[in-house]
Amino acid sequence: MNYKKIIPSLFLAIAVSFSSLANTTDSENDKNKTTKTTKEEKTIVGVAAGNENFTTLVAAVKAAGLIDVLSSKGPFTVFAPVNDAFNKLPEGTVAGLLKPENKKLLAAILTYHVVAGEFKAADVLKAIKDNNGKFIITTVQGGTLTASIKDGKVILTDVKGNVSTIVITDVAASNGVIHAIDSVVMPQ
Repeated sequence: MNYKKIIPSLFLAIAVSFSSLANTTDSENDKNKTTKTTKEEKTIVGVAAGNENFTTLVAAVKAAGLIDVLSSKGPFTVFAPVNDAFNKLPEGTVAGLLKPENKKLLAAILTYHVVAGEFKAADVLKAIKDNNGKFIITTVQGGTLTASIKDGKVILTDVKGNVSTIVITDVAASNGVIHAIDSVVMPQ
């Protein structure tokens, strides 16, 4: 496979995706912003909370009691499902997971999307290339995800064989990096 041709087109696709999903603020919000941002705004949780594409994820992180964990020093790499990813789940799944009695299960699913350490897009691509086209990633939850390239895009395959495509990469936070994905991946 010719990575010299794939990588530039991958970054172009990511840039286009990022610009279409980027959070915008109105001029009133811009006027009210100060030059200082709080620590929480810079963390993974703060960055996600500031983006309208991650409202379901942020609600799930709160319900699972993971705000402090994902606001801690890190570094972490989060494969963050966008709202549409949660919408792909069977009807009632998200509402059921947000119930207090499902907090442990929800935390397991969310931590399956988190990796200890910071892995930027270039690191993931290099690892895929260096490992014969597949990079096995151990998650904070303890399970594994497999990163590979399909049709010029980086995909994640969970242990059940479900596939998610990375649609935005390298969203920086003070305690790591976020890569947005288009489907929720599930642990064993």
